Amino acid sequence: MFKTDIYINRRNVLRNLVPSGVVLFLGHTESPVNYAGNTYRFRQDSNFLYFFGLNLPHLAGVIDVEEGTDCIYADEPDIEDIIWTGNLPSMEQIAAQAGINSVSPYRDLRIKLLSAIRKGRKIHFTPPYRGDSKIILSELLGIRIGELGNYSSKVLIKAIVQLRSEKEPCEIEEIERACDTGYEMHTLAMRLCKPGIFEYQITGAMEGVAGAANGMPSFPSIQSQNSEILHNHNHNNILRSGKMLVTDAGAETYMGYASDFTRTIPVDGKFTARQLDIYNIVLEANNLAQEISKPGEFYYNVHIAAAKIIAEGLKSVGLMKGDVEDAVRCGAHALFFPHGLGHMMGLDVHDMENIGEKYVGYDDEIQRSSQFGTANLRLGRKLKKNFVLTVEPGIYFIPALIAKWKSEKINSSFINFQKVGEYIDFGGIRLEDNIVITDEGCRRLGKRRIPITQEEVEEEMSK
Repeated sequence: MFKTDIYINRRNVLRNLVPSGVVLFLGHTESPVNYAGNTYRFRQDSNFLYFFGLNLPHLAGVIDVEEGTDCIYADEPDIEDIIWTGNLPSMEQIAAQAGINSVSPYRDLRIKLLSAIRKGRKIHFTPPYRGDSKIILSELLGIRIGELGNYSSKVLIKAIVQLRSEKEPCEIEEIERACDTGYEMHTLAMRLCKPGIFEYQITGAMEGVAGAANGMPSFPSIQSQNSEILHNHNHNNILRSGKMLVTDAGAETYMGYASDFTRTIPVDGKFTARQLDIYNIVLEANNLAQEISKPGEFYYNVHIAAAKIIAEGLKSVGLMKGDVEDAVRCGAHALFFPHGLGHMMGLDVHDMENIGEKYVGYDDEIQRSSQFGTANLRLGRKLKKNFVLTVEPGIYFIPALIAKWKSEKINSSFINFQKVGEYIDFGGIRLEDNIVITDEGCRRLGKRRIPITQEEVEEEMSK
Protein backbone atom coordinates (compact mmCIF):
# COMPACT_ATOMS: atom_id res chain seq x y z
CA MET A 1 0.00 0.00 0.00
CA PHE A 2 0.94 3.63 -0.35
CA LYS A 3 1.21 5.87 2.71
CA THR A 4 -2.02 6.23 4.67
CA ASP A 5 -2.31 9.95 3.93
CA ILE A 6 -2.62 9.25 0.20
CA TYR A 7 -5.84 7.27 0.64
CA ILE A 8 -7.26 9.79 3.11
CA ASN A 9 -6.57 12.63 0.69
CA ARG A 10 -8.11 10.78 -2.26
CA ARG A 11 -11.32 10.16 -0.34
CA ASN A 12 -11.46 13.78 0.83
CA VAL A 13 -11.05 15.07 -2.72
CA LEU A 14 -13.75 12.68 -3.91
CA ARG A 15 -16.05 13.90 -1.13
CA ASN A 16 -15.65 17.45 -2.49
CA LEU A 17 -16.52 16.31 -6.03
CA VAL A 18 -19.67 14.39 -5.07
CA PRO A 19 -22.14 16.94 -3.67
CA SER A 20 -24.24 14.66 -1.46
CA GLY A 21 -25.26 11.10 -0.68
CA VAL A 22 -23.47 7.87 0.08
CA VAL A 23 -20.64 6.55 -2.10
CA LEU A 24 -20.40 2.76 -2.22
CA PHE A 25 -17.31 0.89 -3.40
CA LEU A 26 -17.91 -2.84 -3.52
CA GLY A 27 -14.74 -4.90 -3.28
CA HIS A 28 -14.41 -8.19 -5.10
CA THR A 29 -15.15 -11.63 -3.72
CA GLU A 30 -13.13 -14.76 -4.44
CA SER A 31 -13.88 -16.25 -7.85
CA PRO A 32 -13.84 -20.07 -8.20
CA VAL A 33 -12.05 -21.78 -11.08
CA ASN A 34 -13.88 -25.11 -11.04
CA TYR A 35 -15.13 -25.48 -7.47
CA ALA A 36 -15.59 -23.13 -4.53
CA GLY A 37 -12.35 -23.97 -2.75
CA ASN A 38 -10.17 -23.58 -5.86
CA THR A 39 -10.12 -19.89 -6.72
CA TYR A 40 -8.39 -17.71 -9.24
CA ARG A 41 -5.65 -15.47 -7.91
CA PHE A 42 -7.48 -12.67 -6.13
CA ARG A 43 -7.50 -9.27 -7.80
CA GLN A 44 -9.26 -6.38 -6.07
CA ASP A 45 -11.52 -3.91 -7.88
CA SER A 46 -9.35 -1.03 -9.09
CA ASN A 47 -11.55 1.76 -7.74
CA PHE A 48 -11.57 0.08 -4.34
CA LEU A 49 -7.78 -0.17 -4.50
CA TYR A 50 -7.49 3.48 -5.45
CA PHE A 51 -9.54 4.83 -2.55
CA PHE A 52 -8.93 2.18 0.12
CA GLY A 53 -5.84 0.22 -0.94
CA LEU A 54 -6.95 -3.00 0.76
CA ASN A 55 -6.28 -6.04 -1.40
CA LEU A 56 -8.56 -8.49 0.44
CA PRO A 57 -11.79 -10.21 -0.65
CA HIS A 58 -15.32 -9.47 0.54
CA LEU A 59 -14.90 -5.88 1.68
CA ALA A 60 -17.03 -2.83 1.00
CA GLY A 61 -16.08 0.79 1.49
CA VAL A 62 -18.60 3.55 2.15
CA ILE A 63 -17.97 7.29 2.03
CA ASP A 64 -20.81 9.27 3.59
CA VAL A 65 -20.59 12.74 2.08
CA GLU A 66 -22.81 14.64 4.52
CA GLU A 67 -21.56 12.89 7.65
CA GLY A 68 -17.94 13.18 6.55
CA THR A 69 -17.26 9.57 7.52
CA ASP A 70 -15.57 6.59 5.91
CA CYS A 71 -16.33 3.01 6.89
CA ILE A 72 -15.14 -0.45 5.92
CA TYR A 73 -17.73 -3.22 6.04
CA ALA A 74 -16.14 -6.62 6.58
CA ASP A 75 -16.31 -9.69 8.74
CA GLU A 76 -13.56 -10.54 11.22
CA PRO A 77 -11.58 -13.71 10.48
CA ASP A 78 -12.92 -16.70 12.41
CA ILE A 79 -11.25 -19.87 13.59
CA GLU A 80 -11.87 -21.59 10.23
CA ASP A 81 -9.95 -18.80 8.46
CA ILE A 82 -7.11 -18.99 10.97
CA ILE A 83 -6.75 -22.77 10.56
CA TRP A 84 -6.06 -22.38 6.85
CA THR A 85 -4.27 -19.04 6.70
CA GLY A 86 -2.67 -18.57 10.12
CA ASN A 87 -3.17 -15.67 12.49
CA LEU A 88 -4.55 -12.60 10.79
CA PRO A 89 -4.69 -8.97 11.90
CA SER A 90 -8.07 -7.66 12.96
CA MET A 91 -10.17 -5.70 10.50
CA GLU A 92 -9.61 -2.60 12.63
CA GLN A 93 -5.86 -3.00 12.13
CA ILE A 94 -6.29 -3.63 8.41
CA ALA A 95 -8.63 -0.65 7.91
CA ALA A 96 -6.24 1.62 9.83
CA GLN A 97 -3.70 1.17 7.03
CA ALA A 98 -6.11 3.13 4.81
CA GLY A 99 -6.75 5.75 7.49
CA ILE A 100 -10.16 4.36 8.48
CA ASN A 101 -11.14 3.89 12.12
CA SER A 102 -14.69 2.69 11.55
CA VAL A 103 -15.34 -0.99 10.78
CA SER A 104 -18.75 -2.67 10.76
CA PRO A 105 -19.87 -6.25 10.03
CA TYR A 106 -20.65 -6.85 6.36
CA ARG A 107 -24.31 -7.58 7.18
CA ASP A 108 -24.68 -3.99 8.44
CA LEU A 109 -23.94 -2.63 4.96
CA ARG A 110 -27.52 -3.34 3.87
CA ILE A 111 -28.84 -1.55 6.96
CA LYS A 112 -26.71 1.51 6.17
CA LEU A 113 -27.82 1.66 2.55
CA LEU A 114 -31.52 1.06 3.23
CA SER A 115 -31.50 3.78 5.89
CA ALA A 116 -30.02 6.23 3.37
CA ILE A 117 -32.51 5.21 0.68
CA ARG A 118 -35.48 5.72 3.04
CA LYS A 119 -34.24 9.24 3.71
CA GLY A 120 -34.15 9.96 -0.02
CA ARG A 121 -30.37 10.02 -0.20
CA LYS A 122 -28.53 9.10 -3.39
CA ILE A 123 -26.44 5.90 -3.40
CA HIS A 124 -23.51 6.47 -5.76
CA PHE A 125 -21.91 3.41 -7.35
CA THR A 126 -20.08 2.62 -10.58
CA PRO A 127 -21.43 0.20 -13.21
CA PRO A 128 -20.74 -3.37 -11.96
CA TYR A 129 -18.91 -5.63 -14.40
CA ARG A 130 -18.67 -8.94 -12.53
CA GLY A 131 -21.59 -11.29 -12.11
CA ASP A 132 -21.11 -11.75 -8.36
CA SER A 133 -20.92 -7.98 -7.83
CA LYS A 134 -24.14 -7.51 -9.75
CA ILE A 135 -25.92 -10.04 -7.57
CA ILE A 136 -24.65 -8.43 -4.35
CA LEU A 137 -25.56 -4.93 -5.51
CA SER A 138 -28.98 -6.07 -6.61
CA GLU A 139 -29.65 -7.59 -3.19
CA LEU A 140 -28.28 -4.58 -1.30
CA LEU A 141 -30.16 -1.94 -3.27
CA GLY A 142 -33.28 -3.76 -4.40
CA ILE A 143 -32.56 -3.04 -8.06
CA ARG A 144 -33.00 -5.69 -10.74
CA ILE A 145 -29.65 -6.86 -12.10
CA GLY A 146 -30.46 -5.81 -15.64
CA GLU A 147 -31.25 -2.28 -14.51
CA LEU A 148 -28.19 -1.62 -12.32
CA GLY A 149 -26.42 0.26 -15.11
CA ASN A 150 -29.29 2.72 -15.29
CA TYR A 151 -28.81 3.62 -11.63
CA SER A 152 -25.02 3.98 -11.65
CA SER A 153 -23.80 7.47 -10.80
CA LYS A 154 -22.48 9.69 -13.61
CA VAL A 155 -21.38 12.17 -10.96
CA LEU A 156 -19.22 9.51 -9.34
CA ILE A 157 -17.91 8.24 -12.68
CA LYS A 158 -16.77 11.72 -13.74
CA ALA A 159 -15.21 12.37 -10.34
CA ILE A 160 -13.22 9.10 -10.51
CA VAL A 161 -12.03 9.88 -14.03
CA GLN A 162 -10.91 13.32 -12.90
CA LEU A 163 -8.93 11.86 -10.02
CA ARG A 164 -7.46 8.73 -11.58
CA SER A 165 -6.50 10.22 -14.97
CA GLU A 166 -3.70 12.39 -13.60
CA LYS A 167 -1.28 10.01 -11.93
CA GLU A 168 0.41 10.89 -8.65
CA PRO A 169 4.21 10.54 -8.36
CA CYS A 170 3.82 7.37 -6.28
CA GLU A 171 1.63 5.86 -9.01
CA ILE A 172 4.09 6.70 -11.77
CA GLU A 173 6.86 5.10 -9.72
CA GLU A 174 4.76 1.94 -9.39
CA ILE A 175 3.97 1.90 -13.13
CA GLU A 176 7.71 2.23 -13.80
CA ARG A 177 8.21 -1.00 -11.82
CA ALA A 178 5.67 -2.73 -14.03
CA CYS A 179 7.47 -1.37 -17.10
CA ASP A 180 10.82 -2.65 -15.91
CA THR A 181 9.31 -6.11 -15.50
CA GLY A 182 7.77 -5.75 -18.94
CA TYR A 183 11.25 -5.10 -20.33
CA GLU A 184 12.50 -8.36 -18.86
CA MET A 185 9.49 -10.23 -20.24
CA HIS A 186 9.93 -8.98 -23.79
CA THR A 187 13.70 -9.34 -24.00
CA LEU A 188 13.34 -12.92 -22.75
CA ALA A 189 10.83 -13.56 -25.56
CA MET A 190 13.34 -12.23 -28.07
CA ARG A 191 16.05 -14.55 -26.80
CA LEU A 192 13.77 -17.60 -26.83
CA CYS A 193 12.19 -17.02 -30.25
CA LYS A 194 13.35 -19.41 -32.97
CA PRO A 195 11.82 -21.81 -35.49
CA GLY A 196 10.53 -25.10 -34.10
CA ILE A 197 9.33 -24.10 -30.62
CA PHE A 198 5.76 -23.57 -29.51
CA GLU A 199 4.37 -20.12 -28.85
CA TYR A 200 3.20 -21.26 -25.42
CA GLN A 201 6.77 -22.02 -24.38
CA ILE A 202 7.61 -18.34 -24.79
CA THR A 203 4.33 -17.18 -23.26
CA GLY A 204 4.83 -19.35 -20.18
CA ALA A 205 8.39 -18.15 -19.66
CA MET A 206 7.35 -14.51 -20.01
CA GLU A 207 4.47 -14.80 -17.59
CA GLY A 208 6.80 -16.50 -15.14
CA VAL A 209 8.90 -13.33 -15.13
CA ALA A 210 5.84 -11.36 -14.02
CA GLY A 211 5.21 -13.83 -11.21
CA ALA A 212 8.85 -13.78 -10.12
CA ALA A 213 8.53 -9.99 -9.71
CA ASN A 214 5.74 -10.57 -7.14
CA GLY A 215 3.04 -9.67 -9.63
CA MET A 216 1.24 -11.23 -12.54
CA PRO A 217 0.54 -10.49 -16.22
CA SER A 218 -1.52 -7.31 -16.55
CA PHE A 219 -3.76 -9.12 -19.07
CA PRO A 220 -3.78 -12.50 -20.86
CA SER A 221 -0.73 -12.34 -23.12
CA ILE A 222 -1.33 -11.85 -26.83
CA GLN A 223 1.26 -13.78 -28.79
CA SER A 224 1.15 -15.34 -32.22
CA GLN A 225 3.03 -15.85 -35.43
CA ASN A 226 -0.38 -15.21 -37.03
CA SER A 227 0.45 -11.60 -36.38
CA GLU A 228 -2.42 -10.17 -38.41
CA ILE A 229 -4.81 -11.25 -35.62
CA LEU A 230 -4.96 -8.27 -33.27
CA HIS A 231 -5.79 -10.15 -30.05
CA ASN A 232 -4.68 -13.74 -30.47
CA HIS A 233 -4.74 -15.74 -27.20
CA ASN A 234 -4.17 -19.14 -28.85
CA HIS A 235 -0.52 -20.05 -28.28
CA ASN A 236 -0.47 -23.54 -29.79
CA ASN A 237 1.43 -22.83 -33.02
CA ILE A 238 4.94 -24.06 -33.73
CA LEU A 239 7.06 -21.11 -34.84
CA ARG A 240 7.93 -21.34 -38.53
CA SER A 241 10.78 -19.85 -40.49
CA GLY A 242 9.77 -16.74 -42.44
CA LYS A 243 7.06 -15.67 -39.97
CA MET A 244 7.01 -12.79 -37.50
CA LEU A 245 5.96 -13.13 -33.87
CA VAL A 246 3.80 -10.42 -32.30
CA THR A 247 4.04 -10.30 -28.52
CA ASP A 248 1.66 -7.95 -26.68
CA ALA A 249 2.17 -8.44 -22.96
CA GLY A 250 2.75 -6.56 -19.75
CA ALA A 251 3.20 -6.96 -16.03
CA GLU A 252 1.04 -5.94 -13.09
CA THR A 253 2.73 -5.10 -9.81
CA TYR A 254 1.58 -6.44 -6.47
CA MET A 255 -0.24 -3.12 -5.96
CA GLY A 256 -2.15 -3.53 -9.22
CA TYR A 257 -0.39 -1.09 -11.56
CA ALA A 258 0.14 -2.19 -15.15
CA SER A 259 2.48 -2.04 -18.10
CA ASP A 260 1.56 -2.92 -21.69
CA PHE A 261 4.17 -3.39 -24.43
CA THR A 262 4.16 -4.87 -27.90
CA ARG A 263 7.06 -5.95 -30.04
CA THR A 264 7.10 -7.78 -33.37
CA ILE A 265 10.16 -9.88 -34.15
CA PRO A 266 11.29 -12.14 -37.02
CA VAL A 267 11.18 -15.81 -36.06
CA ASP A 268 14.49 -16.35 -37.86
CA GLY A 269 16.26 -13.66 -35.84
CA LYS A 270 16.85 -11.46 -38.89
CA PHE A 271 14.34 -9.25 -40.72
CA THR A 272 13.84 -9.80 -44.43
CA ALA A 273 13.93 -6.72 -46.63
CA ARG A 274 10.16 -6.87 -47.11
CA GLN A 275 9.51 -7.24 -43.39
CA LEU A 276 11.83 -4.34 -42.65
CA ASP A 277 10.06 -2.06 -45.14
CA ILE A 278 6.78 -2.40 -43.23
CA TYR A 279 8.42 -2.56 -39.82
CA ASN A 280 10.18 0.78 -40.23
CA ILE A 281 6.93 2.48 -41.24
CA VAL A 282 5.36 1.36 -37.94
CA LEU A 283 8.44 2.41 -36.01
CA GLU A 284 8.37 5.86 -37.62
CA ALA A 285 4.69 6.24 -36.67
CA ASN A 286 5.47 5.20 -33.09
CA ASN A 287 8.35 7.67 -32.77
CA LEU A 288 6.39 10.52 -34.35
CA ALA A 289 3.44 9.95 -32.02
CA GLN A 290 5.73 10.22 -29.00
CA GLU A 291 7.39 13.34 -30.36
CA ILE A 292 4.10 15.25 -30.66
CA SER A 293 2.30 13.96 -27.54
CA LYS A 294 2.16 16.81 -25.05
CA PRO A 295 -0.23 18.67 -22.73
CA GLY A 296 -3.07 20.35 -24.63
CA GLU A 297 -2.81 18.07 -27.68
CA PHE A 298 -5.82 15.95 -28.53
CA TYR A 299 -4.74 12.31 -28.73
CA TYR A 300 -7.16 12.00 -31.64
CA ASN A 301 -4.86 14.34 -33.58
CA VAL A 302 -1.83 12.25 -32.58
CA HIS A 303 -3.64 9.17 -33.89
CA ILE A 304 -4.36 10.90 -37.21
CA ALA A 305 -0.74 12.05 -37.50
CA ALA A 306 0.41 8.44 -37.01
CA ALA A 307 -2.14 7.27 -39.59
CA LYS A 308 -0.68 9.72 -42.12
CA ILE A 309 2.82 8.36 -41.53
CA ILE A 310 1.46 4.86 -42.13
CA ALA A 311 -0.39 5.90 -45.30
CA GLU A 312 2.65 7.75 -46.65
CA GLY A 313 4.89 4.77 -45.93
CA LEU A 314 2.50 2.32 -47.55
CA LYS A 315 2.25 4.59 -50.58
CA SER A 316 6.05 4.58 -50.86
CA VAL A 317 6.06 0.77 -51.19
CA GLY A 318 3.14 0.78 -53.63
CA LEU A 319 0.36 -0.49 -51.36
CA MET A 320 -1.55 2.79 -51.21
CA LYS A 321 -1.95 5.55 -53.76
CA GLY A 322 -3.42 9.02 -54.22
CA ASP A 323 -3.32 11.98 -51.86
CA VAL A 324 -2.36 10.90 -48.33
CA GLU A 325 -4.44 13.59 -46.62
CA ASP A 326 -7.52 12.55 -48.57
CA ALA A 327 -6.81 8.86 -47.97
CA VAL A 328 -6.68 9.30 -44.20
CA ARG A 329 -9.70 11.61 -44.21
CA CYS A 330 -11.65 8.84 -45.97
CA GLY A 331 -10.31 6.18 -43.60
CA ALA A 332 -8.43 4.22 -46.27
CA HIS A 333 -5.50 3.65 -43.89
CA ALA A 334 -7.78 1.58 -41.65
CA LEU A 335 -7.51 -1.39 -44.02
CA PHE A 336 -4.01 -1.73 -42.57
CA PHE A 337 -4.41 0.11 -39.23
CA PRO A 338 -7.90 -0.82 -37.97
CA HIS A 339 -7.39 0.01 -34.27
CA GLY A 340 -6.62 3.05 -32.17
CA LEU A 341 -3.20 4.47 -31.39
CA GLY A 342 -3.47 3.91 -27.64
CA HIS A 343 -5.36 4.03 -24.37
CA MET A 344 -5.02 5.26 -20.81
CA MET A 345 -3.11 2.96 -18.46
CA GLY A 346 -2.68 2.72 -14.70
CA LEU A 347 -4.42 0.47 -12.18
CA ASP A 348 -6.09 -1.12 -15.19
CA VAL A 349 -4.21 -1.91 -18.37
CA HIS A 350 -7.12 -0.13 -20.12
CA ASP A 351 -7.49 2.35 -17.32
CA MET A 352 -11.03 2.74 -15.94
CA GLU A 353 -12.56 1.13 -19.02
CA ASN A 354 -15.12 -0.62 -16.81
CA ILE A 355 -16.76 2.72 -15.91
CA GLY A 356 -17.13 3.81 -19.53
CA GLU A 357 -14.68 4.75 -22.27
CA LYS A 358 -16.84 7.69 -23.26
CA TYR A 359 -15.91 9.28 -19.93
CA VAL A 360 -12.29 8.10 -19.78
CA GLY A 361 -11.13 8.60 -23.36
CA TYR A 362 -13.56 11.29 -24.47
CA ASP A 363 -15.37 14.25 -22.95
CA ASP A 364 -17.51 17.27 -23.83
CA GLU A 365 -14.76 18.61 -26.11
CA ILE A 366 -14.42 15.55 -28.33
CA GLN A 367 -16.58 12.53 -29.09
CA ARG A 368 -15.64 9.17 -30.55
CA SER A 369 -15.48 8.94 -34.35
CA SER A 370 -17.89 6.62 -36.12
CA GLN A 371 -15.45 5.92 -38.97
CA PHE A 372 -14.18 2.35 -39.34
CA GLY A 373 -10.83 1.96 -37.61
CA THR A 374 -10.77 5.36 -35.94
CA ALA A 375 -13.91 4.31 -34.05
CA ASN A 376 -11.64 1.89 -32.15
CA LEU A 377 -9.52 4.71 -30.74
CA ARG A 378 -9.97 4.37 -26.97
CA LEU A 379 -8.40 7.74 -26.15
CA GLY A 380 -9.14 10.90 -28.12
CA ARG A 381 -9.35 13.61 -25.47
CA LYS A 382 -6.92 16.42 -24.77
CA LEU A 383 -3.78 15.23 -23.00
CA LYS A 384 -2.81 16.56 -19.58
CA LYS A 385 0.34 16.36 -17.51
CA ASN A 386 0.72 13.01 -15.72
CA PHE A 387 -1.61 11.12 -18.04
CA VAL A 388 -0.12 7.65 -18.58
CA LEU A 389 -0.96 6.04 -21.92
CA THR A 390 0.15 3.65 -24.61
CA VAL A 391 1.45 4.39 -28.11
CA GLU A 392 0.83 1.37 -30.34
CA PRO A 393 0.53 1.90 -34.10
CA GLY A 394 0.41 -1.13 -36.37
CA ILE A 395 0.12 -2.38 -39.93
CA TYR A 396 -1.72 -5.64 -40.64
CA PHE A 397 -2.70 -7.63 -43.72
CA ILE A 398 -5.97 -9.28 -42.71
CA PRO A 399 -7.11 -11.57 -45.57
CA ALA A 400 -10.85 -11.42 -44.79
CA LEU A 401 -10.83 -7.63 -44.49
CA ILE A 402 -8.81 -7.22 -47.68
CA ALA A 403 -11.22 -9.49 -49.55
CA LYS A 404 -14.23 -7.53 -48.30
CA TRP A 405 -12.81 -4.14 -49.26
CA LYS A 406 -11.69 -5.40 -52.65
CA SER A 407 -15.03 -6.99 -53.52
CA GLU A 408 -16.98 -3.94 -52.35
CA LYS A 409 -14.47 -1.49 -53.88
CA ILE A 410 -14.08 0.31 -50.54
CA ASN A 411 -11.55 3.14 -50.85
CA SER A 412 -10.34 1.60 -54.11
CA SER A 413 -9.03 4.99 -55.26
CA PHE A 414 -6.47 4.84 -52.43
CA ILE A 415 -5.66 1.11 -52.26
CA ASN A 416 -3.54 -0.82 -54.76
CA PHE A 417 -5.34 -4.12 -54.28
CA GLN A 418 -3.14 -5.93 -56.82
CA LYS A 419 -0.03 -5.09 -54.82
CA VAL A 420 -1.80 -5.80 -51.52
CA GLY A 421 -2.49 -9.31 -52.82
CA GLU A 422 1.25 -9.98 -52.76
CA TYR A 423 1.23 -9.39 -48.98
CA ILE A 424 -1.76 -11.59 -48.13
CA ASP A 425 0.41 -13.96 -46.06
CA PHE A 426 2.58 -11.22 -44.52
CA GLY A 427 0.91 -11.07 -41.10
CA GLY A 428 1.16 -7.86 -39.13
CA ILE A 429 3.39 -5.59 -37.08
CA ARG A 430 2.58 -3.66 -33.89
CA LEU A 431 5.03 -1.66 -31.77
CA GLU A 432 3.88 -0.36 -28.40
CA ASP A 433 5.51 1.81 -25.76
CA ASN A 434 4.15 3.34 -22.54
CA ILE A 435 4.53 7.09 -21.90
CA VAL A 436 3.70 9.71 -19.29
CA ILE A 437 2.81 13.25 -20.31
CA THR A 438 5.23 15.81 -18.87
CA ASP A 439 5.26 19.63 -18.66
CA GLU A 440 6.16 20.12 -22.32
CA GLY A 441 5.97 16.70 -23.94
CA CYS A 442 6.21 13.11 -22.80
CA ARG A 443 8.74 10.52 -21.72
CA ARG A 444 8.84 6.77 -22.08
CA LEU A 445 8.30 4.78 -18.92
CA GLY A 446 10.80 2.20 -17.73
CA LYS A 447 14.54 2.43 -17.22
CA ARG A 448 15.24 1.29 -20.77
CA ARG A 449 13.31 1.10 -24.00
CA ILE A 450 12.65 -2.47 -25.03
CA PRO A 451 14.80 -3.17 -28.14
CA ILE A 452 12.92 -1.76 -31.10
CA THR A 453 15.26 -0.81 -33.95
CA GLN A 454 16.34 -3.48 -36.42
CA GLU A 455 19.83 -3.57 -34.93
CA GLU A 456 18.60 -3.73 -31.32
CA VAL A 457 16.08 -6.51 -32.00
CA GLU A 458 18.47 -8.66 -34.00
CA GLU A 459 21.22 -8.22 -31.41
CA GLU A 460 18.91 -9.24 -28.55
CA MET A 461 17.64 -12.24 -30.52
CA SER A 462 21.18 -13.41 -31.13
CA LYS A 463 21.92 -13.77 -27.41
